[in-house]
Amino acid sequence: MDELLLVPGSAAARDLSNRSGYDVAFLGVQVPVPILADTKTILLPYTHFSVLMRLDRRLAAVTALGIDGEKLMDLDRSGIQWQLDPRLAEDQQTGEQLYARNNLDRGHLVRRASAVWGDTRQEAAQANEDTFHYTNAVPQASKFNQSLDLWLGLESYLLEHAADHGRRLIVFTGPIFGDNDPVYRGVDIPLLFFKVAAFLQDGELAATGYIVDQTPQLADLPDVPRPGAVDEAPPLGPFRTFQVPVRDIAAVTGLDLDQLVAVDRMPIAAELPTARVKSTWRTLVSPEDLDLDFDLNGD
Repeated sequence: MDELLLVPGSAAARDLSNRSGYDVAFLGVQVPVPILADTKTILLPYTHFSVLMRLDRRLAAVTALGIDGEKLMDLDRSGIQWQLDPRLAEDQQTGEQLYARNNLDRGHLVRRASAVWGDTRQEAAQANEDTFHYTNAVPQASKFNQSLDLWLGLESYLLEHAADHGRRLIVFTGPIFGDNDPVYRGVDIPLLFFKVAAFLQDGELAATGYIVDQTPQLADLPDVPRPGAVDEAPPLGPFRTFQVPVRDIAAVTGLDLDQLVAVDRMPIAAELPTARVKSTWRTLVSPEDLDLDFDLNGD
């Protein structure tokens, strides 16, 4: 990995110089931000989370968030505007030009409600505002269905039922780039996104992996090239959510997730360690469909 770390005190980092970012020891054990080999990246710290930016894609490779369930606050988003990160050049990140006059949403990678916590309201409010940097956004279809609601709710569900370390949870989230991603206004539109949750279960590190699919129904949409630049925002299909082995996420993203692959709590990940990618993905319709080797309601 060719990673550039912007340290507080540098001219580029001045406006956000007090941000400490994701805490690798948040669970009491070291869980570092996954690295991406052979790709130029920049690690950007915010409040409670960090973003590993891919300069070649102008989007995040992965976001890393620590959630403290005991300190979550309910703050609204009124008056908060999306903004560029001053630590990056404009051509190293997406901005309003990608989302203007189309049906693409600025999809939060770090979920706003999950980042809004702290010892003080000021701390939580700062985290709230930090999630509205374009570095934390990915282009997503504007019409969401129930499957995306499930995707967003997985963090809350696992935080409530599975994490036992003061109700703490780590979440890594990011896009999965593929050869068939449509290109719009010079930016690849990812069709898949991943989430890996890490927590302590019975005092031991545990992890689970998920993928959401917004693949366009290309056969029914002949006006969308596959792949290639398009003049209009690509129409994207319905969201489908899957529980998947963490090793599959590592395979399709190139991220180093070995630590979490080893503690994956999806039983089939251990039972079929050499199964081909996608062959063991489990479709989720509700949280009750989760396949885990422990009882979420047992505590």
